[in-house]
Amino acid sequence: MRPFNLPVETTPGKGWCLLTRPDGLTLAVGNLMGRVFMGGAIDCPFKGADRMLSEMKAANARLTIVDMHAEATSEKWAMGWHLDGRASLVVGTHTHVQTSDAQVLPGGTGYITDLGMSGSNTGVIGMDKQVALKRFTSPTPAPYEIAEGEGILHGVVADLVPETGKTAWISAFTWP
Repeated sequence: MRPFNLPVETTPGKGWCLLTRPDGLTLAVGNLMGRVFMGGAIDCPFKGADRMLSEMKAANARLTIVDMHAEATSEKWAMGWHLDGRASLVVGTHTHVQTSDAQVLPGGTGYITDLGMSGSNTGVIGMDKQVALKRFTSPTPAPYEIAEGEGILHGVVADLVPETGKTAWISAFTWP
């Protein structure tokens, strides 16, 4: 998958996919990229979200999950409100730090600003802490290196209701 709002001509992949369970339940999963502090040729994620949801609904998706990959928490929040009542679940990604705001919005959309990360918990957002510190304290470029050590998994568990397309409840989790 690729962000739905990146140019189709230069970005391989699909902006969303449809999954169908053996019992016929359909789930559409899509990705959007924010523009604030991200750079590049990124189309408006809000207009992209409207087009993507329209395509998902035309494909008879009963449940819809949208990943909003963005730097600014405000842009992720705005997307959650923009899609409230139209998407089953909106999850933010990119900043690698799990937020504590998992909730069901008034229109029934499950939401969290950032899922967090999966990776080593001994570094800085999964990267070797010494390299990260060097990047912050020196003007000399340093390539990131993956941190070794104990791992961590962040995410959410949510109950999506096929009959309504809404979220009944959502909870953030960290393991271990």
